Amino acid sequence: QVQLVESGGGLVQAGGSLRLSCAASGRTFSSKGMGWFRQAPGKEREIVAAITWNGGSTYYADSVKGRFAISRDNAKNTMYLQMNSLKPEDTADYYCAATRMSFAGVRTTEDLYEYWGQGTQVTVSS
Repeated sequence: QVQLVESGGGLVQAGGSLRLSCAASGRTFSSKGMGWFRQAPGKEREIVAAITWNGGSTYYADSVKGRFAISRDNAKNTMYLQMNSLKPEDTADYYCAATRMSFAGVRTTEDLYEYWGQGTQVTVSS
């Protein structure tokens, strides 16, 4: 069982930066792949970035490549999303999630994620 809590969201001007954190409880965090998803008003939830259990591989949606960076610290049971050069279109609720399988490769689809946080809101003003 993994419980996830996001933090770090807020209001920022376009061009600014935010760092989201995802704190996990449970002893299996270090074996799980992790991902960040987002859902903008009126839109479907989409993957933003993903990382393998050991941080060895990452994935980024084309819309955030070069601006966002995903990382994790297994010793602290925490995952991060550094968001730079934010744009108004990045405005959304951001969710962290942990995969169903352990020690797997990068996972980019929702159905492969079993544990979800409650979300944190990010608003980017123009």
